[in-house]
Amino acid sequence: MTTNPAERLVDLLDLEQIEVNIFRGRSPQESLQRVFGGQVAGQALVAAGRTTEGDRPVHSLHAYFLRPGRPGVPIVYQVERVRDGRSFTTRRVTAVQQGRTIFNLTASFHKPEEGSFEHQLPPAREVPDPESLPTLAEEIKRHLGALPEQLERMARRQPFDIRYVDRLRWTQDEVENAEPRSAVWMRAVGLLGDDPLVHTCALTYASDMTLLDAVRIPVEPLWGPRGFDMASLDHAMWFHRPFRADEWFLYDQESPIAVGGRGLARGRIYDLEGRLLVSVVQEGLFRKLGT
Repeated sequence: MTTNPAERLVDLLDLEQIEVNIFRGRSPQESLQRVFGGQVAGQALVAAGRTTEGDRPVHSLHAYFLRPGRPGVPIVYQVERVRDGRSFTTRRVTAVQQGRTIFNLTASFHKPEEGSFEHQLPPAREVPDPESLPTLAEEIKRHLGALPEQLERMARRQPFDIRYVDRLRWTQDEVENAEPRSAVWMRAVGLLGDDPLVHTCALTYASDMTLLDAVRIPVEPLWGPRGFDMASLDHAMWFHRPFRADEWFLYDQESPIAVGGRGLARGRIYDLEGRLLVSVVQEGLFRKLGT
């Protein structure tokens, strides 16, 4: 049995092909109300990529979370081959669980080519080196004195090492007047192999882990009892450069607006050299618990 969290992530992304354009993915039985959205997005992207020739990297995806998925129940991914052009390939994926559509994704793949020009805005701020920051588990232990049993189990299964650039806020007083911004260093906790599609899908998985934090930061502490139910509504990503998800990347996140029960978050993912790798935008639903 695989015990390394990174290997488990690779296994999770290794779908079973049950027909020409139909794949089945596992959904681990976990003590969660719904399947983690990054898992569904990553698996759907694997399904899309498996129907291409493999010589065109993903350059963008646009997805909608339609219904919560049930943990422990397999998810079937149906792929529509929308277009195979000279430079671009387009796939549409529908994720079905127990006869109901829970997720839709459209992905576009682009044949690599040389551009006639290139530019990039630099990162918005300088941040500490990831190795100088405490792990998430270390920061929680530092505050609580020990890691609660439930968080200990989660930490052992976590496929990504997450290190917050700014210290975690633990009280309501600490979040007052806080800007809706967050930044984390991340990397897979083990090697993911050399398949570029696996790295792209693994980073897609990771992109849903902390992005909506930016919406919550001015409202409540990120750790401790929650006052809001939170769910991803849609998710979009643009992949600019090749990368490895098992090497450090900086996920710089901000929320330009939250209104009407919905919060918008956007993120930029950089490598250690400050090169922009991926751009991400997501909207989430926020409802006060008990309403």
